[in-house]
Amino acid sequence: MIPMVNLKAQYAEIKDEVERGLAETIENCSFILGPNVQAFEKETAAYLGVKHAIGVASGTDALHLALIAEGIGAGDEVITTAFTFIATAEAIAYVGAIPVFVDIDPRTYNISPEAIEAAITPKTKAIMPVHLFGQPADMAEILEICQSHNLKLIEDCCQSFGASIKGQQTGAIGDAGAYSFFPSKNLGAFGDGGLVVTNSDETAAKIKQLRNHGSDIRYYHDVIGYNSRLDEIQAVILRAKLKRIDQYNQGRRHVAHLYAELMADLPVVTPYEDEVGEHVYHQYVVLSDRRDEILKALQDNQIGCAIYYPVPLHQQNVFKEVYAEVSLPVTESVAQTCFALPICPFLSDDDIHKIVSVIRGVLTA
Repeated sequence: MIPMVNLKAQYAEIKDEVERGLAETIENCSFILGPNVQAFEKETAAYLGVKHAIGVASGTDALHLALIAEGIGAGDEVITTAFTFIATAEAIAYVGAIPVFVDIDPRTYNISPEAIEAAITPKTKAIMPVHLFGQPADMAEILEICQSHNLKLIEDCCQSFGASIKGQQTGAIGDAGAYSFFPSKNLGAFGDGGLVVTNSDETAAKIKQLRNHGSDIRYYHDVIGYNSRLDEIQAVILRAKLKRIDQYNQGRRHVAHLYAELMADLPVVTPYEDEVGEHVYHQYVVLSDRRDEILKALQDNQIGCAIYYPVPLHQQNVFKEVYAEVSLPVTESVAQTCFALPICPFLSDDDIHKIVSVIRGVLTA
């Protein structure tokens, strides 16, 4: 069996360090916003090159709280992509704002700056690009659009921890960035977790207040807040992995590049890398008109595979009545032909050769 992500191999590498940290935490009985959360926030802020990093309970919460902190509310329009996990649009809906879905770039699968520009109305208050699958979005153009229209820029970095654009980390470019530490992420916890980053003192103060029941001082509450704190035990695990994140991401890039080399002669579309952003391959997504045949062959050979994302957000049951007239041809085409192959730093070259040989067997039969 070749899994999509080999978390067991990763755990074996960090087991001793993690178990020591967990034992110390349990012994100290400091479980909520304790020393490991505080240390992790400082370490991630330094790594990402931002002034503030605030741990929260999930990537979805990170997006939600960032929107509130940036003043996005009822009736506001937030332009985003329909080719992403639903949390992106859920967070917009949570604050009473309206997701405005626009099409994607056919090479990167990220939101199209041209489509953003065409969708701006007087109600538009923010842009929420997603750095999908670990590929940085075209932030230079998106930032210029936001500045020219006085819009907030909130980066969905839930799949892009460690990805950079001309040396600047994703999340450090907009007004705020939101990260997820779901276990399968490039930087993953042993449960849920998230992070909001910002260079704004005001935004950081609001996030800290919102994550802790609207309180700056214990038992004194100034706004209605949430219970959304990164867990101390998860912070122990994340600190151990953060030390190795560049190694992990380089391992993912090695896997991706070997896949691309081995499939160069096959009738599939492999991921595109531009010369501006460094892709960190949270997922390795391929396009093929023969997707179903390939997936069946992979499954028959006990090789992990998945479809991200089979139904774009504007066509999901929860949204489709509202967006019945919306047509996103590139998004819809990619959703019909995309599939993901196993990718993680612990995937061996032999396994990659085996996976590609199965695909080759389908496409050259």
